[in-house]
Amino acid sequence: MPHKIGFVVVSSSGHEDGFSARELMIHAPTVSGWRSPRFCQFPQEIVLQMVERCRIRKLQLLAHQYMISSKIEFYISESLPEYFAPYQAERFRRLGYVSLCDNEKTGCKARELKSVYVDAVGQFLKLIFHQNHANKYNIYNQVALVAINIIGDPADFSDESNTASREKLIDHYLGHNSEDPALEGTYARRSDYISPLDDLAFDMYQDPEVAQIIRKLDERKREAVQKERYDYAKKLKQAIADLQKVGERLGRYEVEKRCAVEKEDYDLAKEKKQQMEQYRAEVYEQLELHSLLDAELMRRPLDLPLRPLARSGSPRHQKPMPSLPQLEERGTENQFAEPFLQEKPSSYSLTISPQHSAVDQLLPATDPHPKINAESLPYDERPLPAIRKHHGEAVVEPEMSDADISDARRGGLSGEPEPLTEKALREASSAIDVLGETLVAGAYSKTWSYREDALLALYKKLMEMPVGTPKEDLKNTLRASIFLIRRAIKDIVTSVFQASLKLLKMIITQYIPKHKLSKLETAHSVERTIPVLLTRTGDSSARLRVTAANFIQEMALFKEVKSLQIIPSYLVQPLKANSSVHLAMSQMGLLARLLKDLGTGSSGFTIDNVMKFSVSSLEHRVYEVRETAVRIILDMYRQHQASILEYLPPDDSNTRKNILYKTIFEGFAKIDGRPTGAEMRARRKAATEEAEKQKKEEIKALQGQLAALKDIQAEVQVGNIQGGKAAPAEALGIPDEHYLDNLCIFCGERSESFTEEGLDLHYWKHCLMLTRCDHCKQVVEISSLTEHLLTECDKKDGFGKCYRCSEAVFKEELPRHIKNKECNPAKPEKLANRCPLCHENFSPGEEAWKDHLMGPAGCTMNLRKTHILQKAPALQPGKSSAVAASGPSGSKVGSKIPTPKGGLSKSSSRTHARR
Repeated sequence: MPHKIGFVVVSSSGHEDGFSARELMIHAPTVSGWRSPRFCQFPQEIVLQMVERCRIRKLQLLAHQYMISSKIEFYISESLPEYFAPYQAERFRRLGYVSLCDNEKTGCKARELKSVYVDAVGQFLKLIFHQNHANKYNIYNQVALVAINIIGDPADFSDESNTASREKLIDHYLGHNSEDPALEGTYARRSDYISPLDDLAFDMYQDPEVAQIIRKLDERKREAVQKERYDYAKKLKQAIADLQKVGERLGRYEVEKRCAVEKEDYDLAKEKKQQMEQYRAEVYEQLELHSLLDAELMRRPLDLPLRPLARSGSPRHQKPMPSLPQLEERGTENQFAEPFLQEKPSSYSLTISPQHSAVDQLLPATDPHPKINAESLPYDERPLPAIRKHHGEAVVEPEMSDADISDARRGGLSGEPEPLTEKALREASSAIDVLGETLVAGAYSKTWSYREDALLALYKKLMEMPVGTPKEDLKNTLRASIFLIRRAIKDIVTSVFQASLKLLKMIITQYIPKHKLSKLETAHSVERTIPVLLTRTGDSSARLRVTAANFIQEMALFKEVKSLQIIPSYLVQPLKANSSVHLAMSQMGLLARLLKDLGTGSSGFTIDNVMKFSVSSLEHRVYEVRETAVRIILDMYRQHQASILEYLPPDDSNTRKNILYKTIFEGFAKIDGRPTGAEMRARRKAATEEAEKQKKEEIKALQGQLAALKDIQAEVQVGNIQGGKAAPAEALGIPDEHYLDNLCIFCGERSESFTEEGLDLHYWKHCLMLTRCDHCKQVVEISSLTEHLLTECDKKDGFGKCYRCSEAVFKEELPRHIKNKECNPAKPEKLANRCPLCHENFSPGEEAWKDHLMGPAGCTMNLRKTHILQKAPALQPGKSSAVAASGPSGSKVGSKIPTPKGGLSKSSSRTHARR
């Protein structure tokens, strides 16, 4: 199984004073690593010798935050020349190279942890550093390496492992499987499994002393599993998970102490040292309490310096450590029967991707979604939690009253909270005058249990205040309490945060009504706390986010708060561009829920502020926020219909290119009971297909009728010729092939003036079945004018269809048109035709159009008919050539005057049928 390989630095091409390459042999949070000389020549080289010949599986490099090499090459060798010189490379074999990020995106404030997977055998590893990335911080053009980690197998062991794998494969195919199948596929049995404890991130973020204890506990856990002591293994697993958090915290303290020493702030350094010792003692006391470590494991390396990496921490290759001074014994009386660390469904690992940036302050690189119970994580100085388990009982936390916090909960701490600092005294002076310094000191304490105790004591004090207390004292006490509540809401400890919410709820719903204080006090309580509560809805902890959001919703529904209309005004404030994702999502979710609970009538929510907020949220970068905004807009439309359209862009093809607006407008259509765009397209396609099918059938039928007529005409002509009579068409002087000449196929009028130009003039100005579109000046059939305005006209984007009268209406007038409900409802197409001129329904069918548009009792809004009746009331059909004396002034009359699609073919079909 691959493990960490120890190494020593053989040589380097140079280094800056105080940053020798030998620093790479130590892994700890405070190491500085290697730096090249200032204004050095490139490339720079470092040669490492591993403690034994091995097969390297993985290399890990922790780069500097701004002294970054553009490229690092790797070479490996079995041995070195007798007279080794850095420039000789004949005996080295090149493995490849990696490129490092220039770190501009982070502002050179993060370090890149690069993991490289290789498979090479040797004992000497050479690293070649090329030209540095230029940035404003690296003024001397240096390159640096903070740490390097080598993970692999001893070469002999690797060869044996490969042989064993081949033999195992042969046995598998022969059916000889002597191993337990239940253990197959587990990490412990995988030959390529790398323990998280061998990862570079583990040592770089962990306190060395705690890291040593974790490795020993991990070894004991393996032994316990082999001996099937699963209860003990479970305890060890939980202890390791908690100790990793402890080690990371101690590592941060060590870094802060080192920084204080460099700044010569020795008071701060002393404070950090005492803080580390106190925290370490509390943790070790808890481990002793649970009997997880014996005296040998609890020895502390207080006075020993950090040792270079000589051997792996893996159980297979770890040498026994020398005896260390015994830690001072503390009282270990158990308060519970068989106590052990609380079981948590945790999956703790430090898996680093090939390119991972770690924070410069050495914050731990953990899984982004750790499956760890939030309540059992260590907060501030909170010790590892202890719980009770009796035989045959479920694991539960020990019950504790609010007034009595036991020593187990305090983690062994006793006494009074630490005194207030000068800054705290100035900040909380008004609260101290009212509530006393002891209670305020508890609220300001660094220990979470004291902070919670202070809130519980304040809760009890407010509940016990008599009714006859002077109003001024009640107000002062309330304002001092709100000051402490506001601070406690920001607390990272869940129990303190929940205690602050409990106290705030009591003040609003019990304290103020009980003492009959004015609404000003309620408003003060809400206005001082709601901004902080909204901030907590963006917390990284999902549990705290949900708790804060639920409390805000609950508080908004309090009868004392609801009438003030304060909380809605905060929820409709525009989202900031730099606000966190969780904060934006929580604010949108709260707005959606409270809108359903409160509505927009006298609640603080109005159509204006909600719609402006929702429309602006449609531009947010987070998909969930945009989706919630769409849902809010649709909910508002259900309640207020056309009033919502004023805040949205017009419903046209350009707007619908945005998928959000398309979703919104289609949602409006569903709410109104109208077909959506997709449904309309499907219906239009089906109608077109049906019309085409019907047209083909009509043409086929007409062709059959025409053929039959020709046959009959031929028979009649033969009979007339035999009887000495002329054919009717010839008698009229109209040859059969010229029957359509001088005929308007739309109105059926025949005139000798209907030449090609005469017909154009007739269509343009006089045909009673046609009209000119006022918007594009195209001549169209009156029967298809509505369809033309909606689908063909150059100004079609400016029209919308009224779902009641089915006519084309200007979009800016459509909301008012729909709202007034003054239009005459249209009947289905099969039951009646709809005239776009007089807006009346009349009998269905194509011939009914002629009766309506040309008859004296028909359409009263057909201007061509009224014009003809006024000028020539006695004009007979077929004599209209006198009326069509001249074309329109300034207009070109010719054969290219457009006609509506399909109109000519339908009219032509009717004309052929009449023949």
